[in-house]
Amino acid sequence: MNFLRSRRARIWAVVAVIVALIATFPLSLAFSLIGLKDMGVTARSLRGPVWWGRAEELSIGGVRLGTVNVFLDPFHLLIGQAQVEFIRVNNRPDDLLGAAVMGPGVRGVERVTGSVPLGNSFAALSVGRATFDKFSVRFGGGRCVEAEGRVRASVMAAFTGLDLANGLSGDARCDGETLLIPLASQSGQERIDLRVRGNGAYEASMRIRTNDPALTGALTSSGFQAVNGEQVLRISGTL
Repeated sequence: MNFLRSRRARIWAVVAVIVALIATFPLSLAFSLIGLKDMGVTARSLRGPVWWGRAEELSIGGVRLGTVNVFLDPFHLLIGQAQVEFIRVNNRPDDLLGAAVMGPGVRGVERVTGSVPLGNSFAALSVGRATFDKFSVRFGGGRCVEAEGRVRASVMAAFTGLDLANGLSGDARCDGETLLIPLASQSGQERIDLRVRGNGAYEASMRIRTNDPALTGALTSSGFQAVNGEQVLRISGTL
């Protein structure tokens, strides 16, 4: 009996040491060892331990999340994946929470809720910010295997006559191998279809249905082309 008790005590002592090592393991070193930079996750600086650290100017797949608190889930490491939980809750419009999951052949985000600036990636479409509501997408083997949640894009009305005051919104889904986010204005006259592949390459097309000659002329001068009765602008790039 004493032998069993001493054995349990040794096991618990080892567990306690492992937990202590995990709790104090530097976040910056963990990011480096796991190779998150090669997976498209970067930050200007990383402070604190893996269980609750802080990342300044965190960027995931080219999308800048800003300064957030982060947590590296140790359980995903046991199955060869890295899950980075991020959170910024200050009761402000830029509050954000969610997680990024990365590993061999697997990449995606989970339960993202909040608003993030999109930088210059979609500047040609005048899209400056995206707001997510429980948005998740997972790519496996380069294919979109799961996608859900709602996305709203804030679009600057560069031309008179466009219904963009409330932005464009839609529900994410997988469409073949790609992530498809179909966005539409309240009237349905303005649409943006965004397709993203597992390697980060994207294609976006903005479609505007109008019979206004002045608006049509303004759109044409800005690069839109007439396609099947709509004015269409297409862009592509990599996140």
